[in-house]
Amino acid sequence: MGIATGTNLALAVALALLPPTFVFAEDVKPLPGSEGKRADMSKPVQVYILLGQSNMLGFGKISPTKGKAEGSLTHAVKEKKLYGYLVDAEGHWTERKDVRNVRVMGSGLGAMKVFHNEWMTINGGNIGPEIGIGHHVGNFNEAPTMILKSCIGNRALGWDLLPPGSESFEFTDAKGVTWIHPGYKGTPERWEKGTEPKKINWYAGMQYDGDIARAKMVLADLDKYYPGATEYEVAGFFWWQGDRDSRSAALSGRYEKNLVHLIKQLRKDFNAPNAKFVCATLGQTKKGSTDIGGTILDAMLAVDGKSGKYPEFKGNVATVYSHPLSQGGSSAGHYGGNAETYMNVGEAMGEAMVNLLQAGGS
Repeated sequence: MGIATGTNLALAVALALLPPTFVFAEDVKPLPGSEGKRADMSKPVQVYILLGQSNMLGFGKISPTKGKAEGSLTHAVKEKKLYGYLVDAEGHWTERKDVRNVRVMGSGLGAMKVFHNEWMTINGGNIGPEIGIGHHVGNFNEAPTMILKSCIGNRALGWDLLPPGSESFEFTDAKGVTWIHPGYKGTPERWEKGTEPKKINWYAGMQYDGDIARAKMVLADLDKYYPGATEYEVAGFFWWQGDRDSRSAALSGRYEKNLVHLIKQLRKDFNAPNAKFVCATLGQTKKGSTDIGGTILDAMLAVDGKSGKYPEFKGNVATVYSHPLSQGGSSAGHYGGNAETYMNVGEAMGEAMVNLLQAGGS
């Protein structure tokens, strides 16, 4: 007997009850099935680059673990009848023939390891937000679509992922000690003002450089990752990060400035000035929080084009407020591996991207 293919009604109902301050796409629209959809190969591949740290990497469980079914994707689909577009009438995972799912990873400037290079489907042990993202942008595009994820866990925007051109800054901690934090390619991570910095085998922005280089390696060998493709354009960026910075008063206070610079630098590095940008907040942090996590949240909400703080981001940058979408836990604990959190956030990020593309043209 096949699994029901109904749409994610439970999520739609929950979203309808959210307060008007909820930030992301206006209303989540149920996704239709996509079986049999083929891309128009006369058009360039639309590439969406996914960056961040472990939450973007993906820890959503596909199958039940240790006898616990709740929280797995299989349970969400079979028992709760969510995300019906992920299965066909016989209960098999669907496979899109218009969306490629590519994931690469490496530490710093290290070698690239390929984890996924296939048509979008459900396989392996875990998922990240790429599934919900891929189905949304894939349904929107007539052109071939590639979801290209290049990231690794436990990395800070204010240190490991610091973009080129970022400047150093000083920070005085609660004990009255002033620290110097380096700009791009500076080392070490910090040193006390007035002392001589001692270099380490890592520099500010090393993970950024590595993640971007590996993404470009994929695009330079396009046919290997999207068979038959000869052209591409970077249509958008997705960013889910902030946990590492939220553990530091210095880095969280710098987060907004760094995020603004990141958006501009990514567009420059990929020669994609019109590429849209969508980020998601940390699921455990509520609006109004006054702790370090709240500082990160406020920074992400500030860059949303609708906030008005950065007029140049109007219509091309959006922020997903993920707290209402999270099924519990925190970014530090990967939300307990709950697949629904990763699916819900991915769907919201994907829809936010589609809304930007529709408003500004694709």
